[in-house]
Amino acid sequence: MKQEALLHMIALTRVPHIGDVHIRSLLQHLGGAEQVFKARRRQLECIPGIGKVRADSIRRNRDLSHAERELKFMEAHRIRAIAFGSDEYPRRLDECADAPAVMYYRGSADLNAGRMISVVGTREPTDYGRDWTARLMEELAPYNPVVVSGLAYGIDTVAHRRALANGLQTVGILAHGLDRIYPHSNRSMAREMTEQGGLLTEFMSGTHPDAQNFPRRNRIVAGLSDAVVVVETGEKGGSLITVDIANSYNRDVLALPGRVNDPRSRGCNRLIRDHRAQLVTDGRDVVELLNWDLGQRKPGSVQRRLFTDLAPHEQAVVMSIEEKGALHVDEIRRICGMKSTEAAGLLLNLEMLGIVRPLPGAKYGLA
Repeated sequence: MKQEALLHMIALTRVPHIGDVHIRSLLQHLGGAEQVFKARRRQLECIPGIGKVRADSIRRNRDLSHAERELKFMEAHRIRAIAFGSDEYPRRLDECADAPAVMYYRGSADLNAGRMISVVGTREPTDYGRDWTARLMEELAPYNPVVVSGLAYGIDTVAHRRALANGLQTVGILAHGLDRIYPHSNRSMAREMTEQGGLLTEFMSGTHPDAQNFPRRNRIVAGLSDAVVVVETGEKGGSLITVDIANSYNRDVLALPGRVNDPRSRGCNRLIRDHRAQLVTDGRDVVELLNWDLGQRKPGSVQRRLFTDLAPHEQAVVMSIEEKGALHVDEIRRICGMKSTEAAGLLLNLEMLGIVRPLPGAKYGLA
């Protein structure tokens, strides 16, 4: 995205009463953030979800000076802005209606990596939770996923540290700007993560880790990955908020069971009981659910199929699943460039041929 377009996008995120859903609608109707600021009040009012109050707010808040200062801060600290419409914007988040319009990123990890998993849990884990999380990172290391968490105390910190120790890239999602690290005790780990992963936030510099920012952070944790693994949580807390969001995004959720009388396992046990999460006992459960073992298939099984009389769109889908793992139907539709009904017919044909199979969460993997 060009600097001028990015400048206006950042400025648009600062307009009062205008959220990410509104920004997406404005861009769809007007083409770009600069066009939004140039639009007449009457034109803005006619856009669904905007109305008079929000149109007035846009017209009154067209100052770019704060956005200009943010761009200078980014340049000085090697931070990249990732906005709607850019090639770098995470495709998994792009599927989510309330995804951030602009995010700020410092790091090296590919946010569109083929395998990404989020790990969340209590800030006061038991030895059971810490040891299990460490073992999970070891068991997933051969599959080389990007590990996402919230850089908080407890399970988040264990997941990040053990991912680093096993050579995995790990991304911390922050509830504040990139001019600080919270908690302070994770500063040295955060520096290491910028070299072996990254730090990602939707908040501009100067933003404090206020309580209302954490649920917003959690939707990025939920939406950025293929699945969310919950390790120890009580009956209330941020992890359950993340699960609610992940369920709404049709993401897979896995929960580690614990003792029925342990308050730090009650949340996980209830998620499993209520069928809001699948039980997970080890890394193999994650691999099988997400179809990550496709790369271990017997040589030639997929390649032989690709030389049958498949249509170009069908071959494109099969090759994409082989490369990236299981794909959501919406992503398959985009790969094909087809309408939903056409893509459904294509998938049915591939399923009948024994090439793909349906998976939980409206996804498809190779048969």
